[in-house]
Amino acid sequence: MNITAWTEIGLYFLVLLLAVKPLGWYMARVYSGQPCGLDRAIGPVERIIYRLSCVKPDEEMSWTTYSFATLAFNGLGAVVVYGLQRSQDWLPLNPQHLPAVAPDLAFNTAVSFATNTNWQAYSGESALSYLTQMLGLTVQNFVSAATGMAVLIALIRGLTRRMTGTIGNFWVDLTRSTLYILMPLSLVLAIVLVSQGVVQTFSPAVEVTLLEPTTDAEGKSVSTQTIPLGPAASQIAIKQLGTNGGGFFGVNSAHPLENATPLSNFLQLLSILLIAAALCYTFGDLVGDTRQGWALLGAMLVIFVPMLAVCVWAEQSGNPRLDEQGVDQVASAFQSGGNMEGKEVRFGAASSALWATATTAASNGSVNSMHDSFTPLGGLVPIWMIQLGEVIFGGVGSGLYGLVIFAIMAVFIAGLMVGRTPEYLGKKIEAYEMKMASLVVLIPPLVVLGGTAVAVSLTAGRAGVSNPGPHGFSQILYALSSAGNNNGSAFGGLSVNTPFYNVLLGVAMLISRYWLIVPVLAIAGSLARKKYTPPSAGTLPTHTPLFVVLVAGMVLLVGALTFVPALALGPVVEHLQLFAVQ
Repeated sequence: MNITAWTEIGLYFLVLLLAVKPLGWYMARVYSGQPCGLDRAIGPVERIIYRLSCVKPDEEMSWTTYSFATLAFNGLGAVVVYGLQRSQDWLPLNPQHLPAVAPDLAFNTAVSFATNTNWQAYSGESALSYLTQMLGLTVQNFVSAATGMAVLIALIRGLTRRMTGTIGNFWVDLTRSTLYILMPLSLVLAIVLVSQGVVQTFSPAVEVTLLEPTTDAEGKSVSTQTIPLGPAASQIAIKQLGTNGGGFFGVNSAHPLENATPLSNFLQLLSILLIAAALCYTFGDLVGDTRQGWALLGAMLVIFVPMLAVCVWAEQSGNPRLDEQGVDQVASAFQSGGNMEGKEVRFGAASSALWATATTAASNGSVNSMHDSFTPLGGLVPIWMIQLGEVIFGGVGSGLYGLVIFAIMAVFIAGLMVGRTPEYLGKKIEAYEMKMASLVVLIPPLVVLGGTAVAVSLTAGRAGVSNPGPHGFSQILYALSSAGNNNGSAFGGLSVNTPFYNVLLGVAMLISRYWLIVPVLAIAGSLARKKYTPPSAGTLPTHTPLFVVLVAGMVLLVGALTFVPALALGPVVEHLQLFAVQ
């Protein structure tokens, strides 16, 4: 790996960690109702929204009411997105006159964006109108991300409140997440992206004359090219900041009009982890001990950094079969080196590996290279990052509340080892909390492995595979892992725009989003009713390096025991075949 790649990765972590405290502090003030600097500008808008929506901001909710509001709001959003797709052929802002989306694809896309998964079985420029992209997908990018942040704040209230039956107001948490955090950051990022060449226009696609005419697959002369346009920058900003990942164009952030320059690439990459990382500081601030937040961020980095190193090493090492053909894969002043199949030359192998690791760690799913073209071990990293439960950064809000569940399990196991009732932040962890935590941990693997078994067993599932054998199994495993953990990225060689996969993956996304949110809110409600237990000599400190290792170990242990056998059938076998003697 050359000095440029090392510099980019080092600068990336430096800027990310420097932004954690100020942004985390700001979000803590937003959620605690303290002055945050934008009150005068946004406060009146917030109050108007409450009045128009008949919301009483001071009215608290029980965990069951909070859950119902969350499910109802997200369900309504999915219905609206479905309706927009089915009727886009006669709605405005459709300059390409695109037809209505098929029912199964419309269902899959509506569920995908409502659940913050943003799985795409279509190419945006050839399937969806500008109105559908803006009013349907971009709006869901905001509110689905805000939903995850709201659930996290509800869980934090459960940890900090004492002897109460309420955990806040979903409508207030949703509104404040959107108005004070997601929209200002997205506005700034969108303006910067436009300055870098990312398109933002209502103009239709443009047909241009090629400087050098070519021929198509049938040998016919081609002298023109159609360049798709549209209001892309506004969607790109929130897709990254909200860990949504749904691209305006089919090839996502590998498209030059969606990710135009090295600076836009760096800023989008930074945005993927920005809010998720800063929420760790917000957590520590709101629970009254910032060390708790730094400990959770440390647990994320303990896993993320080594996995990134493996992915960068695997991609930078290149493909040994190409070495046999005399292909130069060595990094030099003239090329980035390594495995460049499916990657943009302007980004290189190391930057592509960094993006792949970050986007799958963060439940983002956007790509600036094709994961299907990674080496077997390079491709194993994004698959396993997803399979760890999307708690290593994860989606905004959802990743951290998932990691808190692992922290609760860690203190429970530690308590069993020393023979005392476990506690986390002054709240005793008892049987009810562990039952709900078990649901959160076990449901995604059940969806992933069960769905994979169904897909490989049926002709309709195997029909989409482009590379039969271990890589074909990896394609299916990746698809179900992505849907079953609400990530959205894919091994693009699998043909998934079929009724079978649209329905299967849509159901997987629904289960993995909402069957986890409800148990998390149940834990929040249970903890809020408990009294505070002061720490004693036998209390496990939850801000120490030991606890960081314990939480990281829990995440890795669950991931290893659950998915290593499946990974052995796919990426591991493919790696052995790649290096086998011919």
